[in-house]
Amino acid sequence: MAFVDVQSLVKRYPGQSGLFKKARPVQAVSGVSFSIAKGESLGLVGESGCGKSTLGRAILRLVEPDEGRVTIDGVDVTALAPGPLRAFRRNAQMIFQDPYASLNPRMCVGDIVAEPLVVHDLGTSAERTERVAALLAQVGLPKDSAQRKPHEFSGGQRQRIGIARALATDPKLVVADEPLSALDVSIQAQIVNLLTAEKAARGLSMLFISHDLKMVRHLCDRVLIMYLGRVVESGRPRALFATPLHPYTSALLSAVPVPDPTRRRLRLPLLGEPPSPADPPSGCHFHPRCARYVERGRPSVCVESAPTLIAATDDHLCACHFPSST
Repeated sequence: MAFVDVQSLVKRYPGQSGLFKKARPVQAVSGVSFSIAKGESLGLVGESGCGKSTLGRAILRLVEPDEGRVTIDGVDVTALAPGPLRAFRRNAQMIFQDPYASLNPRMCVGDIVAEPLVVHDLGTSAERTERVAALLAQVGLPKDSAQRKPHEFSGGQRQRIGIARALATDPKLVVADEPLSALDVSIQAQIVNLLTAEKAARGLSMLFISHDLKMVRHLCDRVLIMYLGRVVESGRPRALFATPLHPYTSALLSAVPVPDPTRRRLRLPLLGEPPSPADPPSGCHFHPRCARYVERGRPSVCVESAPTLIAATDDHLCACHFPSST
């Protein structure tokens, strides 16, 4: 049985209406299903606006899903009442994207990291102080950090504070929402190494949301590729990166910079502009931007029918009417 099991999750937001325009709901997540094994890291990749952050928040019910079911460690999270949900969140924590906005500027770092312990009534005051000191040392922050305010730290150090806070209750699942996007490359490597070490030491399950394919390849055991609210491909990093089957995955990989200036890579540019999630294309959401659709004479099946995830191998799935590794 999977440690995390997500089935047909849907999240809609109300659209904006005008004087002569009726509001259309924005479907940020459209029937997404996946699982995470105990101790596994799952990478979630896609361009901005595809629904990655909404999916991560919906799993923890930081936003309420409209349809679907989320089971974590045998508990149906979508069915929990507010009281049991609050207690359950001890086992499932989140690392937020923005290290500047996610920390209370009025609180000392020690109080920020201790807050989950206070909320869940874990330990005495002395035990919490000891736990905070151990966590701050674990994430590589100076001994005097507990008495300082967030503005006294760099972006990378603030993200370490956020990681320490997320680990305070010793959770079983961590959702990391683009924890590297606001950091320099050298700091990104430090944070990835820290997350890798904590995952190994604690047996954490992790959903790692990112648009950085290289970091996902380094950190994650499996990868999901998301486009306009749907998962279009999933698999082990080695197989997915070596032989991508979906044209969107191929385009993403072709855009990754190559460190060797003498090596040339064929770029696979996407056609047109990203469509609005309030008015997505019919059938396969990707077909207006898909070179494969054009090359095959614009087949009607791409416009009329949404492809489902089909196994190409045992652990490599693709949602495309014409999957190909070329």
